[in-house]
Amino acid sequence: MTSPTPLSYSHLLPNTYKSTIASWLTEDTPSFDYGGYVVGETPSSATLFCKSPGILAGVPFFTEVFTQLSCTVVFHHPEGSFLTPPTGGKLAIATVSGPARCILLGERVALNTLSRCSGIATASRSLVDLARGAGYTGIIAGTRKTTPGFRLVEKYGMLVGGADAHRYDLSSMVMLKDNHVWSVGSISRAVAAAKAVGGFAVKVEVECQSEAEADEAIEAGADVVMLDNFTGEGLRVAAKSIKKRWEGKGRGVLLECSGGLTEENVKSFVCEDIDIISTSSIHQSTKHVDFSLKIDH
Repeated sequence: MTSPTPLSYSHLLPNTYKSTIASWLTEDTPSFDYGGYVVGETPSSATLFCKSPGILAGVPFFTEVFTQLSCTVVFHHPEGSFLTPPTGGKLAIATVSGPARCILLGERVALNTLSRCSGIATASRSLVDLARGAGYTGIIAGTRKTTPGFRLVEKYGMLVGGADAHRYDLSSMVMLKDNHVWSVGSISRAVAAAKAVGGFAVKVEVECQSEAEADEAIEAGADVVMLDNFTGEGLRVAAKSIKKRWEGKGRGVLLECSGGLTEENVKSFVCEDIDIISTSSIHQSTKHVDFSLKIDH
């Protein structure tokens, strides 16, 4: 019996990501490649350097950029590893080989993608570690507040960093927020409508501002209740009260909290009755990991 293939986040990627990368290359060189004319197609190699500490993430995107340009890439560190360049120096982490102009055609697209994805993975790992250090055993998740056209890369970075990517898009799960409720008149009506079309396969989550709203959502059949902008002791009291009340009725429900969570205040959100802590801080305005690509000479 053969051993199973090691699991890799790259196996999650749909084949369509390749056409997305092709569009990035088209955007960067919509007409003449003047710099490419200067260097020509001399067989060359280039070294990818890491210049700031962080988690390596985005390897399949970086590699595919150069594959489409008839180049090869060999990484010397596995994806998910923490890269620590020497103080004031840089760490060689991969080699790109191919025609000189092709290496330079892909350079900026590949670096931008790798830097962003690695930055998100690094922020995700840091927040997860802080939460675990504070005793939290539940799920740390990102949000859908991603960059249009770049969601796949950003969600991928969350996963490599150890966070939950949360729902991928509007079709992945129903999340009923205040605007949905205001539009139809009540939480109960909104949940009923969502359940009618989503069926058994699609979870329904409801954003709630109070225990009363949470109770209405659970009564209506919500699978997940988000306690929005609850903090500190108020969050702990509400979560414990809701869980105790509904478990006593034989009804379990997942509780999520969201709103304003950062590395600085994560400990105040830690609560054994909260199943999911979600935050956009791990993928919005995160610091990128610094990489550079230099032709060997």
